[in-house]
Amino acid sequence: MASRLSSFPVLSSKYRPLQRLSPSAATQCWYSTTVAAPATPINKVLIANRGEIACRVMRTAKKMGIRTVAVYSEADQDALHVAMADEAYPIGPAASQLSYLNQQKILQVAKTSGAQAIHPGYGFLSENTEFAELCAQEGVVFIGPPSSAIRDMGIKSTSKSIMAAAGVPVIHGYHGEDQSLETLKQEADKIGFPVMIKAVRGGGGKGMRIAMTASEFEEQLNSAKNEAIKSFNDDIMLLEKFVDTPRHVEVQVFGDLHDNHVYLFERDCSVQRRHQKIIEEAPAPGLSEEVRVQLGEAAVRAAKAVNYVGAGTVEFIMDKNQNFYFMEMNTRLQVEHPVTEMITGTDLVEWQFRVASGESIPMCQEDIKLKGHAFEARVYAEDPENGFIPGAGPLQHLSTPDPDTHTRIETGVRQGDEVSVHYDPMIAKLVVWAEDRAAALQRTLAALKQYNVVGLSTNLRFLSDLASHPEFQAGNVHTGFIQQHYDQLFHQVELSDSALCQAGLALVLTEGEQMVMAGLQSTELFSPFTFCQGLRLNDSLCRTITLKDGDQNIELKLTYNPDGTYTSAVRDREYLVTGHLETQGNKTVLKSCIGGIHQKANVVIQGDSIHVFTMEGSHSLSLPVPKYLQPTKGGSSVGDAVAPMPGVIDKVLVTEGELVEEGQPLMVMIAMKMEYVIRSHRQGTVEKIPYKEGSTVNKGALLVHLQEETPEGGTGVDSTDVL
Repeated sequence: MASRLSSFPVLSSKYRPLQRLSPSAATQCWYSTTVAAPATPINKVLIANRGEIACRVMRTAKKMGIRTVAVYSEADQDALHVAMADEAYPIGPAASQLSYLNQQKILQVAKTSGAQAIHPGYGFLSENTEFAELCAQEGVVFIGPPSSAIRDMGIKSTSKSIMAAAGVPVIHGYHGEDQSLETLKQEADKIGFPVMIKAVRGGGGKGMRIAMTASEFEEQLNSAKNEAIKSFNDDIMLLEKFVDTPRHVEVQVFGDLHDNHVYLFERDCSVQRRHQKIIEEAPAPGLSEEVRVQLGEAAVRAAKAVNYVGAGTVEFIMDKNQNFYFMEMNTRLQVEHPVTEMITGTDLVEWQFRVASGESIPMCQEDIKLKGHAFEARVYAEDPENGFIPGAGPLQHLSTPDPDTHTRIETGVRQGDEVSVHYDPMIAKLVVWAEDRAAALQRTLAALKQYNVVGLSTNLRFLSDLASHPEFQAGNVHTGFIQQHYDQLFHQVELSDSALCQAGLALVLTEGEQMVMAGLQSTELFSPFTFCQGLRLNDSLCRTITLKDGDQNIELKLTYNPDGTYTSAVRDREYLVTGHLETQGNKTVLKSCIGGIHQKANVVIQGDSIHVFTMEGSHSLSLPVPKYLQPTKGGSSVGDAVAPMPGVIDKVLVTEGELVEEGQPLMVMIAMKMEYVIRSHRQGTVEKIPYKEGSTVNKGALLVHLQEETPEGGTGVDSTDVL
């Protein structure tokens, strides 16, 4: 794993020396003719972040000879970014407010370690005006834009006014200071429904809701405000006209301290769930060259309007006719920046370091060429079948595609690490490049099939289904893509006979290997009663193996033939089966021949679970638990409220002895920085509330026990309760 993480394909750290441009060239490339001041190299940097972005920044820093300083919470003391850094300092408890958002503590570490600069990554303090100003006061270089740009572009109402003045197209909406409910209702009526409600300091889909009708406006407004307070400590809202079937297209821009600005083409980030991106690509499919240039030039005007310095992203909403409107500017490095690096052959983090040290942008506009196509698929610990509820837990097995010049794995975890309930559930970003979109998409699909995870639910199968959908393949994407094609994307996966035979074969071959390892086939310990291929007179051993596929039991009859082959009977069909296991790195590969067809699969057997990964898909099966080992009745009753995922109890909304109605909110949970309302699944009296506010709970934990039991019920949480 270490060698893979150190791989950084496609990127180059060598750029030609920047030449002084003529006035005409400067105009064309948005370059100033100001003579650059001497640069001050950065020798040591503190990364005020965690996970994959901290690891990403460290790789480039090490490549440039810059020493790295990590900070970590109590939950991250064994994290990969801590292991990669030259130095690492603890900064507090798991809660980000007490650690990664603790400005004074992070600055103290910078002083103690002698770091000249702080790279904030994305999220946490990356767009915090006060932190940028505090760094300046303390003489520490903040690797990002000036605080004035963060302030102007961080408040959406202010940014839209600035953009309109700069000639950047802006969508109609309300950005006023009067935040009374009556005024907001009136303005929403003027705009016309559906209306987008956004926190003015929002980002990452937080504090954002859509009110389809006037009747649901107040509920959606309150929900957006509650989430905005938790994420940004600010509940001021703006309203915008919601564009039907819009595309989300954004432009990567870069500025330096000498008033030079360039754009590095656009990315399409339309395919989203809960207003958060899943698959991004660059360049955006189907755009005319004229629109591409117009987008880039509009983005540069936006950057110049706020004297932008460093890496930034100008986000646009685009309608069906490729008309585009300014949405917001993210004043930081974006999660999806690798696809831009892949299509331009650049290292944007290196650019950040160079520009922050006082150098000019390493390339001018005319030298930035579009090369090929790239996709980024975000691999999350979540359950797409259950409203994309995030998950947490151990990565018991993790194997990935091999990085090369076409493939990057951006991650902050290793096999054996834990996806924490306290932070974002992203496991990795899979970034793939090819000469054109069709080839890049084909490589992406192949790489997704090679990404194997055991220990928690992931969205890997969903990503494969999404990337293989005919409309996605055609480039017909928009922000409502998942909802539009829901039935095709969420379909029942048929478990093939081949997969069942592979699972059964892997099970018996593993048993045989375990016997050898235990010495059961040695002369002294051999027993015909424990050896599966022991002598049977006038008959062959036939085993019935019951495998569970979800709630369904499937029987597989496996006959041991004298010649070492097996006959597998499943669903009234028989197959002659042979095979063997090979160890390749941390993978166990099953090479089999089933019914004359040679097949290969990665298999993971842990306890009673069997996981089979093939290029056709993945399957997780299990052996049934014997009745005498099954738990007796007790604990939660049908209809009680249980935790749908690991998380922290934020609010308890009911008391013991209280009568609650069906659908009534019982608790509010926080998991992976998102808010979830736990509602009562039936009417009843609250008998027991085992957890208090601030408690950390595991998935399936009993949250509220209701006295009355009914035959109908469930977990007490509806996936539609996700806010």
